[in-house]
Amino acid sequence: MLFGHHRKSLPTAEEALKGRPERPYSVPEKHTVLGTPLLGPYPEGLEVADFGLGCFWGAERKFWQTPGVWTTLVGYQGGHTENPTYEEVCSGLTGHTEAVRVVFDPSEVSYEELLRVFWEAHDPTQGFRQGNDVGTQYRSAVYTHSPAQRAAAESSREAYQRVLTSAGHGEITTEILPADARPFYPAEPYHQQYLDKNPGGYCGIGGTGVSCPVGVARAE
Repeated sequence: MLFGHHRKSLPTAEEALKGRPERPYSVPEKHTVLGTPLLGPYPEGLEVADFGLGCFWGAERKFWQTPGVWTTLVGYQGGHTENPTYEEVCSGLTGHTEAVRVVFDPSEVSYEELLRVFWEAHDPTQGFRQGNDVGTQYRSAVYTHSPAQRAAAESSREAYQRVLTSAGHGEITTEILPADARPFYPAEPYHQQYLDKNPGGYCGIGGTGVSCPVGVARAE
C-alpha cells in the first residue's frame, strides 16, 4: 500500500484514465468474517454507507468489527475512471479514493455511530495522505446515500471540527458528496477482508485520539 504517484491534485475527467465498461475481475460471493454476501441486492431494511479513510485494509476491519454491520467490502470511489484496477488507482490518474462500503442494520447501529467510527479511525485533516500513505487515493471522504445521511455527515463534521480545533488540530479536509454521482467499484478479490486473510498484514489506520461527540451536532 506504500507505492504510487504522489499527485498534489485530482485529475479532471478529461485527464483521468478511461477505464472499461466491465469489471476485469470477479468479486468473492461471501464475506470471510461475517459470512454474508458482498454484493447486493441486500435484504430489505438494511442501509448502505460509504467511507474513505486511508488504506482500506484496516478501514474495512474497523467496520466489520462494529456490531450491527451486516457486511463490508472495499473498493474505489469518488473519481472518474470506470471499473479501475488497483494499479490504476495508485497511479493517481483515476480520481478515486480507497473506500469501504458498509451495509448495516439501522435498528442495531445508527448512521451517526458509523460516522463516529469513521472520524475516530483516521486523521481527517491530512488532505491527500494518511500517515505514511501519500496520494489522492488516501483522502478522507463520505459518500452519502440520502439527504438524511448528508445532513448527519455535515453536522458530525462540524461537531468534530470543534473538538479537533480545541485539541490543537487543523482543518478537516473530508469531502462529503452524494454517492449516486460517485459510483463505487469493488476492489480485487485479494483486497476484500485483507486483514482477515493476512492477520499480520499492513494497517495504516490511526486516529487523532480525539473522541467524536456522537449526537451533539444533531441535538444542537
